[in-house]
Amino acid sequence: MNGFPIKEARSVLSSIQNLNEVEFQNYLEKQKEQLVNFHLKHNPFYKSIFKTSKFLTWDAVPIMTKSDLQQPLVDRLSEVFSPKNVYVNKTSGSSGDPFVFAKDKFCHALTWSVIQDRFGWFDLDFNSSLQARFYGIPLDKKGYYKERFKDALSRRFRFSVYDLSDAAFEKHLKKFKNTNFDYINGYTSSIVQFAKFLEQKELVLKTICPTLKACVVTSEMLFENDKHLMEKQFGIPVINEYGASELDLIAFQNPKDEWTVNSETLFVEIVDENNQVLPYGEEGRVIITSLYNKAHPFIRYDIGDIGILSKESTLQKPQLQKLIGRTNDIAILPSGKKAAGLTFYYITKSIVEDDGNVKEFIIEQLDPQTFKIIYVSTVKLSDKQIGIIIKEMEKYLEKGLSIIFERQSQLKRSKSGKLKQFSSLL
Repeated sequence: MNGFPIKEARSVLSSIQNLNEVEFQNYLEKQKEQLVNFHLKHNPFYKSIFKTSKFLTWDAVPIMTKSDLQQPLVDRLSEVFSPKNVYVNKTSGSSGDPFVFAKDKFCHALTWSVIQDRFGWFDLDFNSSLQARFYGIPLDKKGYYKERFKDALSRRFRFSVYDLSDAAFEKHLKKFKNTNFDYINGYTSSIVQFAKFLEQKELVLKTICPTLKACVVTSEMLFENDKHLMEKQFGIPVINEYGASELDLIAFQNPKDEWTVNSETLFVEIVDENNQVLPYGEEGRVIITSLYNKAHPFIRYDIGDIGILSKESTLQKPQLQKLIGRTNDIAILPSGKKAAGLTFYYITKSIVEDDGNVKEFIIEQLDPQTFKIIYVSTVKLSDKQIGIIIKEMEKYLEKGLSIIFERQSQLKRSKSGKLKQFSSLL
């Protein structure tokens, strides 16, 4: 109805997937060059970033950052497009740099073709499978009912992530008992809390809702022990999805438990601090090119994440070995040493969740020496537990850190409902 050419997109996706290794390499090189030349010809904004007049080599193509994009959308659109004939949306702002973006309609149809293809790996059909959706929802009246209407059209029922109380989960349980859901989809942290609730009740969700086939988590980090807990309490496979609204589905776990990167519509690189491409197996910044977006350039775009492509990767079948976190989630310690924010999370997670008392927690860096652990629990952490956490943090990081513990009744989530697990206020 809105003019997105989904049938054409499916056909193009299928033709890309049927290419052999040599054909794929030729396709990729041609697509990259055509994309750059298109934007150099039709997009003044991209010309201003590119500096030179024509494409020579891929290594010479500049890396774009989110701060480059924080200007009016009309100034960034290609000349042959307008806000009226493209798909327009905005990023969540979880990286700290929100902005409005656009995709031409064919590019966005390809995005949905890839999503449908990946969900199909687990016998899930977007047109018919019923989704239990753990997402945020606008709280203003117009936005709220618009999302509910879209949910009804899209075969999904939305569970609010703003209330993670036992009373809310009891209501969720009744809904699962009376509804033939095919799969769960949503923010990792809220679904983990639902799994913990089921663990307390000694319940397995599939015995209550036998039609469930899988659980797809997205938007937040998935830890291995959380994955095991969910698979145990849900009785279904848990699939890790990595995507970005301005780009596409970036990676999706396949039935062999490999985190498969989308190489059909994206080109993913890992670079070091000097913007040099790193070999497979090395950690660096995630740089992504959207190969089909003619409305708006996302070419060698620094998404703000740190990750590793596995040594088993090939050009046609890259595998994401690890997603370490966001580049702005780096803690700078008093000695000048840097540590990924998730380091703190890994250290404290196993300790504070040992007895099931602590339901959720986040970590904030207030100054180079001071960190605050904000947690939700049944009872307050004991002096002994606090002492162990401080000792472990000093062991893995450095001595002399000041750790503040603050117990709250619930954690503050963003407007979208996401939970930022580590943030630096420096």
